[in-house]
Amino acid sequence: MQSCESSGDSADDPLSCGLRRRGQPRVVVIGAGLAGLAAAKALLEQGFTDVTVLEASSRIGGRVQSVKLGHATFELGATWIHGSHGNPIYHLAEANGLLEETTDGERSVGRISLYSKNGVACYLTNHGCRIPKDVVEEFSDLYNEVYNLTQEFFRHDKPVNAESKNSVGVFTREEVRNRIRDDPDDPEATKRLKLAMIQQYLKVESCESSSHSMDEVSLSAFGEWTEIPGAHHVIPSGFMRVVELLAEGIPTHVIQMGKPVRCIHWDQASARPRGPEIEPRGEGDHNQDTGEGGQGGEEPRGGRSDEDERWPVVVECEDCEMIPADHVIVTVSLGVLKRQYTTFFRPSLPTEKVAAIHRLGIGTTDKIFLEFEEPFWGPECNSLQFVWEDEAESRTLTYPPELWYRKICGFDVLYPPERYGHVLSGWICGEEALVMEKCDDEAVAEICTEMLRQFTGGLEWGRCGEAGQAPAIHGELQDGTHAGAVLWRGHSSQVLFHHPWCSALRPARGCPSHRDVPRPLPTGDLRAVLTVERVP
Repeated sequence: MQSCESSGDSADDPLSCGLRRRGQPRVVVIGAGLAGLAAAKALLEQGFTDVTVLEASSRIGGRVQSVKLGHATFELGATWIHGSHGNPIYHLAEANGLLEETTDGERSVGRISLYSKNGVACYLTNHGCRIPKDVVEEFSDLYNEVYNLTQEFFRHDKPVNAESKNSVGVFTREEVRNRIRDDPDDPEATKRLKLAMIQQYLKVESCESSSHSMDEVSLSAFGEWTEIPGAHHVIPSGFMRVVELLAEGIPTHVIQMGKPVRCIHWDQASARPRGPEIEPRGEGDHNQDTGEGGQGGEEPRGGRSDEDERWPVVVECEDCEMIPADHVIVTVSLGVLKRQYTTFFRPSLPTEKVAAIHRLGIGTTDKIFLEFEEPFWGPECNSLQFVWEDEAESRTLTYPPELWYRKICGFDVLYPPERYGHVLSGWICGEEALVMEKCDDEAVAEICTEMLRQFTGGLEWGRCGEAGQAPAIHGELQDGTHAGAVLWRGHSSQVLFHHPWCSALRPARGCPSHRDVPRPLPTGDLRAVLTVERVP
């Protein structure tokens, strides 16, 4: 790891030369995710030569990480490029031949798996019945009509009535319910199914919004979200290819890995000369041998000797290094800001920025990858969506810890099988996702297997092998993870204050008893793997 003073790589390369031209500002970028890398790349391309990127973890990419499972690449973080028109990530990937279109037409239509352009979503009840396609289509049309209404409050400045509690979930649930109940053509059994589907759709919406529940999402501001037009795409070779493309033009000395930031001392110019006075912060601080007035015993590393100049910003790192700068670009996530804003900035941020950090919401969304020896779903099926019939009258998307699995909205079928094998990708969000993360890997595997058995139990294509036999989960991670192991990867904004690769092999807390739940069947010497990951 190099110090903040750049070392020259080439005397005739102005972007990698370590000598700062007189008058060149020093810029520090905090975070080496997509935003941080893009900022550094843009600065270098514009001729700035004194640029440093500080990354807390041991890798670049932030909330993008691709891993190998067998011959396929799976995304532990960002999965899709949403929209193409004017999307810089799309244009970068397209120019380098990385794309594959994943939706019909020029925009995503309906709530179907984005892994496949073909097939239909299979809506299943907890009694093992498939909801008829015409019922699903009728409900989907109704839901989308109400969804469009939720956009109008912001876009047309419509007042929000008290009954909705300014909540997308409350408004949507009540509006859809009233329309279903007022339909004179549907029999009561059909109405009951449609009422139960409301909760399933809101669970999907909660995952897409990375919220605990749509009940907590502001109705008056919901329409502020706009979708970039154009098709959605995946990158078969892995989203990390985009990260690598961004990093290609950045000299290696610019990015410092394993360099977490403790505090940003900003607005310093009016009070401190360059070579700033920073209060000592614990043992090992190179400024701890202070002189009169608190002046450090040695000039901070990376500082300039011209004492008559003033540094506007000083970045204090966890290893006690002080890095003076003219400008600092902060690209850390909202979750990090929520946790650390009180100590991360000195002086404190302006009131309006603190208020924005408080008011903006961020939640946890986890993906669950299950690989099977053989598919137990039909070839026309691109996703399995779980509808709990006893939730027809439910008014909440919050479950007690022992029922965390009810928040799983369904499983997408990864496509094509020639690339991924026979893999399902499940989705869960909110507090229930955090409860799941506290469960041991075997418990999560058993619960997911039992749910699949329960929701597909009455269907001919819902069995694998002999009658009553559980689907067999198998697979192997490139790093040799063993049978039943759960691979956790933080991908919400909290990634920097959850252990990125924490062990999930610990006693379950808040999990139900699994004595009566059949275990996934072993498949010879193939090793079971369940991959669980947190996403935006």
